[in-house]
Amino acid sequence: MTFWLTLLAYQATWFAAVIGAGHGLWWPGVVAAGLFALWRLAVSPQRALEARLVLVALALGLVLENLWMRTGLLDYAVAWPSAGAPAWILALWLSFGLAVVPLLGYLHRRLLLAAVFGAIGGPLAYLGAARGWDVAQFASPQWHSLLALAAGWALAMPLLAWLARRGLESEIPGGTA
Repeated sequence: MTFWLTLLAYQATWFAAVIGAGHGLWWPGVVAAGLFALWRLAVSPQRALEARLVLVALALGLVLENLWMRTGLLDYAVAWPSAGAPAWILALWLSFGLAVVPLLGYLHRRLLLAAVFGAIGGPLAYLGAARGWDVAQFASPQWHSLLALAAGWALAMPLLAWLARRGLESEIPGGTA
C-alpha cells in the first residue's frame, strides 16, 4: 500500500509543480513537495537514508539545473527565487529523492539500467512539462538540450540508486539488501 501512496504522492507533486509553474506560480510545487516529504519521512522505515537521498538529489538538481540554465540549454517559467534554478524544479528533485528507495528498488542493483532509464525518462519528463504546460524552453536546436538532460539524468539516476543500495545494505545485518 505504501508503494502506491508514494507513487500517487510523487505524481501529485509533479503535477502541482508543473501546472503551478504553467500558471505563473512557484509555490504549489514547493508546498506539495513539503507535504510529500513530511508524510514520506514519517512513514519510512529508512527515514535517515531517504533524508540523505533528498539532500543528494537537491544538490544534483542545483548543479545540473544551474548548469543547463547558465549554458542556455534550458529556460524556465517562474524563475523565483532568483535567476538560478527555480524553486518549483528543485521541489521536483526533492520529490525524486524521496522516490528512490520505495519506488525504484529494482534499479538499486541495475545501475546500467538506471542510467538508461534516466537518459530516457528524464528528458521525456522535461519535454512533457514543456509541451503540456509551457514551463520550460529548450535551446535551438532542441536536441542539444535533450542530450544534456539525458547525460545529466544518466548520471543522477544510477548515483541515487547506488547510494540507496549502499544505505539499505548498511542497515541490514550481514550487509545484503
